[in-house]
Amino acid sequence: MEIINRRQRMSSVSRKVRRDQDRTIGLVPTMGALHDGHLSLVREARRMCDVVVVSVFVNPAQFAPGEDFERYPRDLTKDTAVLTDYNVDYIFAPSPEEMYPKNFSTYVTVEGLSEQLEGVVRPGHFRGVATVVTILLNIIRPDFAFFGQKDAQQTLVVKRLVRDLALETEIVILPTVREPSGLALSSRNAFLNPEERQSAAVIHRALTRAESAYAEGERNGAKLASLVRSTIETEPRARLDYVSVSDADTLEKLDKLNDKTVLIAVAARFGQTRLIDNLVLNQRDGVKIKS
Repeated sequence: MEIINRRQRMSSVSRKVRRDQDRTIGLVPTMGALHDGHLSLVREARRMCDVVVVSVFVNPAQFAPGEDFERYPRDLTKDTAVLTDYNVDYIFAPSPEEMYPKNFSTYVTVEGLSEQLEGVVRPGHFRGVATVVTILLNIIRPDFAFFGQKDAQQTLVVKRLVRDLALETEIVILPTVREPSGLALSSRNAFLNPEERQSAAVIHRALTRAESAYAEGERNGAKLASLVRSTIETEPRARLDYVSVSDADTLEKLDKLNDKTVLIAVAARFGQTRLIDNLVLNQRDGVKIKS
């Protein structure tokens, strides 16, 4: 396993793999602080691809002023040790200066999808996500890139930019990995104290209640949203940001669900930590979605 810090070196290695060796490349983009959710992506990349690249980069462009960029967990040594057991070929761990050289002034914006849900609460967040993903895909030119369903809106943004910009990478979305309590795995879970961590499991309980109601025939979006909201509000430590019931492809708010594929998305705070989670109803393509 080689750790690469420079864009030019990463491009050169990837070019050789593709052209000279005619092997497929899988990319797992991360911000480090790796957990089992990331590792599920690595395992799938290893299964599907000849060469696996994991990027480790805490992207400053997707953090707004006052967010947790400075305290976001960083431990490349630990992440490297974890990845050693997963037969990863390359870790791409550039510095911010390497990814955003002096006088950098080009950004990618996916209109529409970026301006809803998380985009309302975190203006500019998805511009940063779309920009860094575009840079990574251009540097590495992977055949496949792997993302987790927990960041549902992010996956939609990435799939749209790949389609719109005619990039050749195929996007693979894998299911959310959860703790035994149902709490979705996230690097930010490290910020939760034991009481907050226990309380945060209410998000999954709320989503599960909505799933059960849907299975029993409920097709009113407002009623499902109310069910999720009321369940989360039973937890005193929870501060709810939003509950959304929307079209899983467009994020258009849905009142009558009918036979559509539906995304129920939640954001809530526990102490100083903000968590997101979601549930997809009536998903026709199975748990793994390709763009």
